Amino acid sequence: MAKMWAGRTAGNTDSIADDFNSSIHFDCKMFKQDIEGSMAHAAMLGAKNIITSEEAQALIDGLAEILSDLESGKIAFDMSCEDIHMFIEQELTARIGDTGKKLHTARSRNDQVALDLRMYLRSETEDIISLVRKLLAVITDVADTHKASIMPGYTHLQRAQPITFGHHLMAYAMMLLRDIDRLADCKKRMNISPIGSCALAGTTYDTDREFEAEKLGFDGIALNSIDGVSDRDFCAELMSDIAILMMHLSRFSEEIILWSSWEFKFIELSDAYTTGSSIMPQKKNPDMAELVRGKTGRVYGDLLGLLTTLKGLPLAYNKDMQEDKESVFDAVETVKMCLQVFIPMIETMSVNTANMKTAAQKGFINATDLADYLVKKGMPFRSAYKISGQLVSKCIKENTVLEELPLESYKEFSELFDNDLYSEISLEACVSKRISKGGTSVKSVEEQIEYARNKI
Repeated sequence: MAKMWAGRTAGNTDSIADDFNSSIHFDCKMFKQDIEGSMAHAAMLGAKNIITSEEAQALIDGLAEILSDLESGKIAFDMSCEDIHMFIEQELTARIGDTGKKLHTARSRNDQVALDLRMYLRSETEDIISLVRKLLAVITDVADTHKASIMPGYTHLQRAQPITFGHHLMAYAMMLLRDIDRLADCKKRMNISPIGSCALAGTTYDTDREFEAEKLGFDGIALNSIDGVSDRDFCAELMSDIAILMMHLSRFSEEIILWSSWEFKFIELSDAYTTGSSIMPQKKNPDMAELVRGKTGRVYGDLLGLLTTLKGLPLAYNKDMQEDKESVFDAVETVKMCLQVFIPMIETMSVNTANMKTAAQKGFINATDLADYLVKKGMPFRSAYKISGQLVSKCIKENTVLEELPLESYKEFSELFDNDLYSEISLEACVSKRISKGGTSVKSVEEQIEYARNKI
């Protein structure tokens, strides 16, 4: 079948070349944006008397009918068409005749696809932000429930200092709040209209680019027509933001996997978000968390693939840029899928606070507070540090913990120890004393939760 662009060439390409060149099997996702953009373009052509108002209305009515038929399933995409733009134009011309051929006046597929992609990703970015907000709401609720639940905080995956589970969860909340900020900033730069840039040099027609931009909800227009059609930095920026978001989900997933193991047993995931083993009947595997962790690498690959595609392209448009869509679509769909399963997985998990506290007690994570106790009594910190370490070593040998070591044992190391020691090194005291902003005290965690809830 001869192509709409036939002229300089016969328009008859080899069937294998057709398949290789075609993008409709993935850019058909943008049919709604393509039609909405074309309706705005038709309205502009009519308003500027480039075509008659009657022709403009015929184009708009025909496009609206095609949109309705596609959304209802009355018609299907013709996969023999090269791309979504050609399919819509072909369908429109078949319905309203030669007037349909006037739709492409004063535009190119180069600015048309850039427009569709910006509109599509703008909508998808809003959806991702909405999902992150839902996850944040769940995290803050769980954190609120466990703002006083003591657990060990870790460095180097070694028990370090006592914190609360709510405090730990709120660390992820703060990361996700920054993810929202990044996505919102990305959307601002994305929301610039390229339509009217045409192939690369603009057009001889007296168009009104601002009219189309405003009609389509853009904040402004691309001020250089070459830039308008030939850069995909907005795709790379969105994918970078998604990659960072996925990195945060992956780190959270890693901890969920650890916490749900028998070695930790801090949490138990709902059966709805775990699987069993085909051979070991006792297994309850955190497959959903593992898949989120695994799919993070996939999203990284999408980003690196696009950056590699763009890095050597001369201006303006090159067919290489067709490779932008599959990677950015995949990144968007992957993060949305991960968020959709992550939200209920966190919401339905149960928390074993007793195991958390036991782990905190056995980790000697109040040793710093023990040293601080001696410092407050006048001992130099380095001396207090050494004594605290010696006392931890004694506890290990005697299979006990600092809270249960008799006062006489403490006095073997320093006469500064007294009965007030135990209230100073209890895990509850260790947590409640950390009153600095952002710290692990209940009041501080409550402030963090309030801040996050206000932001979302």
